[in-house]
Amino acid sequence: MKRTRFGGLVVISVVACMIASSGAWSQVNELFRKPKNAVTRWSSFENLSGVKGQGGKENDGAKGHAFDSMQPGESKVLLDVTGSGMITRMWFTLNNRKPEMLRALKFEIFWDSAETPAVSVPFGDFFGAILGRPVTFESELFSNPEGRSFNCFIPMPFRKGAKVVLTNESDTHLRLLFFDIDYVIDLKHDRDVLYFHAFWRRENPTTLGEDFTILPKVKGSGRFLGTNIGVIADAKNIGWWGEGEVKMYLDGDGKWPTIVGTGTEDYIGTGWGQGTFDDRYQGSLISDKEKGLYTFYRYHVPDPVYFEKDLRVTIQQIGGFGKMSIIKMLQEDVPIIPVSVAYGDQFVKLLDADPPIDLETADLPTGPWTNYYRQDDVCAVAYFYLDDPENGLPPLAPIAERTADLGENDS
Repeated sequence: MKRTRFGGLVVISVVACMIASSGAWSQVNELFRKPKNAVTRWSSFENLSGVKGQGGKENDGAKGHAFDSMQPGESKVLLDVTGSGMITRMWFTLNNRKPEMLRALKFEIFWDSAETPAVSVPFGDFFGAILGRPVTFESELFSNPEGRSFNCFIPMPFRKGAKVVLTNESDTHLRLLFFDIDYVIDLKHDRDVLYFHAFWRRENPTTLGEDFTILPKVKGSGRFLGTNIGVIADAKNIGWWGEGEVKMYLDGDGKWPTIVGTGTEDYIGTGWGQGTFDDRYQGSLISDKEKGLYTFYRYHVPDPVYFEKDLRVTIQQIGGFGKMSIIKMLQEDVPIIPVSVAYGDQFVKLLDADPPIDLETADLPTGPWTNYYRQDDVCAVAYFYLDDPENGLPPLAPIAERTADLGENDS
């Protein structure tokens, strides 16, 4: 089989949240074990919050309330339960899947009656329709089987309660919304069980010479689960955009991080450019050079990223192209800063010199590959677990910032 759900995060979380299990059989043992007192529930419009014995009552049980609609500005509470438990799966589909709508829908999750949400993100980007563009894919944590639905398999434990809210912040009536949220209640959680969080941000454009922040500094003990990233490349910049390295600042790191990658396409497990693919833990869903649209993901399931005190995650805004093309862009006042030149086995670090080496006047070959800081429209969802139901991060950006300059729905 290409993929299976019996691994990585799912097994780790089920073991931690439901029962203690060990040994070679632990991955399949979960299928025929029932945690003590565990109760299964689904929430849908046919039975909001899974009230026992109250499902499907409308229209005398004959599919009376499979969907609902959402007026502009309307919020719907899709799940509101008390007690301990765990969300195991979420599924949605809606009739309007244009980028503006998928960015305008605000998706929020609150744990344990917290005042602020642990998850507050644009609906589409959260579920893998990065840049608001749904495509067919399957990963360990999300899937969209035919480009028309949104599935999430991330286990989300809670101790005192869970609330899921969807808000239509657009000025358009959403006619058809279908969903179900599957969960288990009456589970006993150990102390080391963490709360799921997600955070979204966008810079349009990024700041020249500065790394884009995927996850601002978050305090507490937890695990960085991964990220969905979208790029709308600057149309004036003719070079390749994806040379930037991912950095992770762990537990008090200052100017310099502990974890550093080697490049953008390297971070998602490919190399020498970035086409389209969808693997279990890493993928590139859109790679459209003509339109300058790129969406990709990386999930740290088999390679966990733990932190004890705090964490911050960034990605450099660095591209690459031939030296003479870089010089031409400099002469045309395209906002770039050359940083290094590679030819053969030589690597010239332009910024290590004092003053930095001038690319236009330096005695270097005519055509070598040159890396350079650049500006693009970049967004990201950061997924993480934390030992607190609240994360202290800024609220979701206003709808105008989320939906500006998204372009046509060409998904």
